[in-house]
Amino acid sequence: MAVLAGVGVAAGAALQSATGFGFSLIAAPLAFAVLEPAEAVGLLTLLGSEVNLLTLVGERRRPQPAWRESLLIIGGAVPGAVAGVAVLRALDPVTLQLAVSVGVVATLIARRLAAGRTTPGWAAPIAGFAAGGLTTSTTTSGPPMLVYLLGRELTPAQLRDTMPVCFLGLSIVGALALVATRTHGAVPDATLVAILVPVVALSHVAGRPLFKALERAESYERVVTALLLVSLVVGLATAVL
Repeated sequence: MAVLAGVGVAAGAALQSATGFGFSLIAAPLAFAVLEPAEAVGLLTLLGSEVNLLTLVGERRRPQPAWRESLLIIGGAVPGAVAGVAVLRALDPVTLQLAVSVGVVATLIARRLAAGRTTPGWAAPIAGFAAGGLTTSTTTSGPPMLVYLLGRELTPAQLRDTMPVCFLGLSIVGALALVATRTHGAVPDATLVAILVPVVALSHVAGRPLFKALERAESYERVVTALLLVSLVVGLATAVL
């Protein structure tokens, strides 16, 4: 399972490099299967921050995030992160893994219902609150942000840059919430971090060419849907097994 968790981290980093989304949805189910919930949250928050920083400052280009959307989402995440800590403390690991899968199913349904519709601007803080709660409970904060941002008529490049900005802001909010609530056990093992940090960096580099291919083929949304389905299968499998 530890090896599988490493594979999940590598796959998640490559996919997030390609799409701006998906690191925790792939890595979280396996990480929660191997580690205690609080440590899994701490590890994925750290590694996810690495992926997002590499996307924004490690590609020798000028990022183009939607700053207004990002700030509204991060602002709404503050109270949600505190609520998420309560969920983290109350639920056992298997229940948390199942919660990840439920969130993915909800995302797929919401995307289907919202297809072709414009997401109203006032929904940003709501998406942020949900993302904040997921940040400190399961680390899978992407789905509510993805549903919101896909309805804001952003280009794939804008979406790929906006998601990392939001994720970084959520990581800071989540870390502060964990410290403020004195949540013990969230500091990951140093040896595990030393092994996985270079794995994430190499996987991020491997995922960069895929984004260019997706942008040219105009198949970005199909890949995002496939990513959600894969994460659903992985989450349910690790929870059951």
